Amino acid sequence: MTLQEFEKQKDFLVCVDSDGCAMDTMDVKHFRCFGPCMVEEWGLERWAGPILKRWNEINLYTRTRGINRFKGLAMALTEIDKQYCPIEGVAELAGWAAHAPELSNQALAEAAKTAKGPCLAKALSWSRKVNTAIDALPESEKKPFPGVAQALAAAHAAADVAVVSSANREAVEEEWTCCGLLSSVDVLCCQDSGSKAACIAQLKAKGYDPAHILMVGDAPGDQAAAGKNGVYFYPILARHEADSWADFTAKALPALLSGGYGPYGQEMARRFAGNLQ
Repeated sequence: MTLQEFEKQKDFLVCVDSDGCAMDTMDVKHFRCFGPCMVEEWGLERWAGPILKRWNEINLYTRTRGINRFKGLAMALTEIDKQYCPIEGVAELAGWAAHAPELSNQALAEAAKTAKGPCLAKALSWSRKVNTAIDALPESEKKPFPGVAQALAAAHAAADVAVVSSANREAVEEEWTCCGLLSSVDVLCCQDSGSKAACIAQLKAKGYDPAHILMVGDAPGDQAAAGKNGVYFYPILARHEADSWADFTAKALPALLSGGYGPYGQEMARRFAGNLQ
């Protein structure tokens, strides 16, 4: 079901990010798809080692973990332009990524039609190659973290459940269907639905009390999207995902439903801040 079609069914809403949060797919996608496709698209093989290391730092291991693919690309290419070789039109890409109301392949394709330089068109080519590379990953490498299925089932018994992800819709639908998770989901809000903050805002407008909404995510952007909307946040800690999901079922969800999430959420926010570089 799309965001426009969805209607509130229960008093509580649990929003869940996909890559790196529910699905153990974030590392492999960056290691084997996002970074290598950037190196190929811009002919950066000469500096591939340090460039790929920096790509993974930006997207996986620091406070920019989970950044939108085009924002991450703009950051990486801006650094490459300064440190390794000129990237023609990178400022135009950075400007688009910073200000476009929608960051998707379709929106980028429209912007590329009137671009002054080649960078937007190359970014679109890169993004399409990334999607193709992700589609080619073995199904055995597209799996949820331990405890996710149980946690989603528990959440769905008491709350509406929304996937709120910046990944493309086709990938989310395929992965969650193959893993049998969509039976615990009411609505998919993906890259084509707008930013995570915008999606949460539209979901909240369906009639939920903000104190009855919890965003579950693994990245500072998820936390910021929740904060912008005045709703609660529960972190899935990188490298501690299984424990985080077990605690969601045992502690976070009961705290949300009982009205006592505030103090617990503050403690989890402190743990989250200390877990990323």
